[in-house]
Amino acid sequence: MHGTRRVLVAADKFKGSLTAVQVAERVTGGLRRVVPDLEVEALPVADGGDGTVDAAVAAGFERREVRVAGPLGDEVTAAFALRGDTAVVEMAEASGLQRLPAGVFAPLTASTYGSGELLRAALDAGARTIVFGVGGSATTDGGAGMLSALGARFLDADGQPVPPGGGGLAELADADLSGLDRRLGSVELVLASDVDNPLTGPKGAAAVYGPQKGASPDAVETLDAALAHFAKVLEGAVGARAAEYAASPGAGAAGGVGYGALLLGARFRAGIEVMLDVLGFAPALRRASLVITGEGSLDEQTLHGKAPAGVAAAARAAGKEVVAVCGRLALEPEVLGRVGIRRAYALTQFEPDVSRCIADAGPILERVAERIARDLLL
Repeated sequence: MHGTRRVLVAADKFKGSLTAVQVAERVTGGLRRVVPDLEVEALPVADGGDGTVDAAVAAGFERREVRVAGPLGDEVTAAFALRGDTAVVEMAEASGLQRLPAGVFAPLTASTYGSGELLRAALDAGARTIVFGVGGSATTDGGAGMLSALGARFLDADGQPVPPGGGGLAELADADLSGLDRRLGSVELVLASDVDNPLTGPKGAAAVYGPQKGASPDAVETLDAALAHFAKVLEGAVGARAAEYAASPGAGAAGGVGYGALLLGARFRAGIEVMLDVLGFAPALRRASLVITGEGSLDEQTLHGKAPAGVAAAARAAGKEVVAVCGRLALEPEVLGRVGIRRAYALTQFEPDVSRCIADAGPILERVAERIARDLLL
C-alpha cells in the first residue's frame, strides 16, 4: 500500500449526522492532515433512497426545484437533478418520511402524488432518461398517487376519485390508464431501489415496511388487502401484466411505488449500480489506488444492496483496495472481506459514547481518516 497517492472517497451519508458530501469533506480533511499533498477525489454516493439527488448534484448535475404535493397533500419544495437529458428523481424528496411533521405518521392516507409531479417536472425539463430512486417513503399506496399525477384515473363505484393513500384503494372500482402522459412512452425510466420485495403478501410493501411508517398490525392487513385489490382492478384495465408486475422484484419498494413505476414501463435495477453508472464511478475508480466507502451503520443490511457493498464489489472487480468508514460497525472482519472491504474504521472505536459520535460525527470522522492515512498511506 505504501506509495498510494490517489484516494477515491465514495461513501454514503451517515444518516442523522452527516450528508454524503460532508462525509467526503471530513475524510479528505483528515487524510490531508497526515499526507498534505495527497490527491483525493470525492464522489458522494447514494443507493436511490434519500440523499440521491444530493449525490447527483455533487457529481455535477444541476439541481432543479419544484413545488409539489407532500405526502399529506400540503405543498412542499422538492428537488430533482438534471444533466443533459438525464434526470435523477428521488421519490423521498416529495413523498418521504422526512416530509411528515415530527411524530406524525399517516400510513393509510399518505400519497405519492407529489412523486408523480416530480416525474412530470423532469419530463418538462426535457429528460429522456429518468433514474427514479425510491426509498424512505411515507406512503403505501402502490404508486396510485404518482400515477394519478401523471394522468391515470382511479374511481370508486360512484365514479368519484378514490381517497388518497393506500387505505383509499379498498374503494377502487375502476382504473383508467388511458390518460397517462404520452411522453412516458418514449422515455427510459429506471426504477432504482435497494429492495426487491413484491407488492403484497408476507414479504410485500405493507407487511415489511408498513410498521416503519406507523402502521399497526390491523393497518398492515388493511393496506395489504387494498394493494391486492388495486392490482386486481388493474388487471381489468391493463391485462395480465398487472399481476406479473405485482409479483416482480421491486414492486413493493417504497410502499409499492415500484409497482406503479413498473406499470409505466420502468426497468428495475439495484439502486447503487444505477447510481454508480450515473455518477461516473468507473472512470473515477480507474484513477484511484485506494477507495474509501462507508455509511452510518455497517450491518447486516449493508450486505443487501446498500451503497458500501456496491462500491466494494465494483472496486474489487477492478482490483482496487477498499476500506470503509462508519458510525457503528456490526459486521465481522471475515464478512467484510467477503464483500471486498479490507478493513472498517468506526467512529465508536474512537469515541465509545454513541450520542457523542452522532453529535460530533464530523470531527471524529476526521480523526478516523487520519488513522487511515497513517495505516495505509505513509
